[in-house]
Amino acid sequence: MTEGISAVLITSPAGHILVDAGAPEVEEQIAAHVRKLGFRVEDIRYILNSHAHQDHAGAIAAMQKLSGATVLASPASVQVLQSGQPDPADPQFPNLTPMSPVTHIRAVGDGETIRLGPLAVTAHFTPGHTKGGTSWTWQEKEGDRVVNVVFADSLIALAAEGRRFSGNPLYPQAQADVERSMAAVEALPCDVLVSAHPEAGGLWERKARQAALGNAAFIDAGACRSYVAKARTFLAQTLAAESKPTQGN
Repeated sequence: MTEGISAVLITSPAGHILVDAGAPEVEEQIAAHVRKLGFRVEDIRYILNSHAHQDHAGAIAAMQKLSGATVLASPASVQVLQSGQPDPADPQFPNLTPMSPVTHIRAVGDGETIRLGPLAVTAHFTPGHTKGGTSWTWQEKEGDRVVNVVFADSLIALAAEGRRFSGNPLYPQAQADVERSMAAVEALPCDVLVSAHPEAGGLWERKARQAALGNAAFIDAGACRSYVAKARTFLAQTLAAESKPTQGN
């Protein structure tokens, strides 16, 4: 995990899956962490993406070169990752920067499960923050217990200055999309939450309890609901701000 950005390695004897890769030039840091944990970067078979913004996907092309992995993302994200160019319809477009184009990439379907040996990771399309937003779920064993892990994409209704999140003619369904995505994440079986920005999902607070509780500190059956509640509050604030008359009207 890089500071403020989640990157998760899911391991197995058959190979590994990396979810997100952080910003440009973070690839060596991620690779070093992988090796420190005793795994080979070259054994990463798939790199999954939450959404195609530079802070989450900027190092994917470099990590792909280091590992030889295939990149998997939603169809809308594949378009951005392949071109390296931000989506002009993105509410944050004025603040977005190009990325290194990604090759060896494949689009996944909503509800598709990626299988690698014993691993089974399922894609859940959660657009709104971007058109291609995707959350990912899988199961892990903690002692004798099987826990449901959710890597939740960003659900924040955010627009750059001069842009609107609601009523955006380039992405008119943004509000409806993010509302559906909130409901989808809220309904997921969720014992362990990792959000695309770890602080947004309370990960650091849970990690602070790890010394006393062990890995059980990360189990919180209410984490996804709390994450969505915060996102709904942010959406309400965004809509209220955008409903105010502009200066001079």
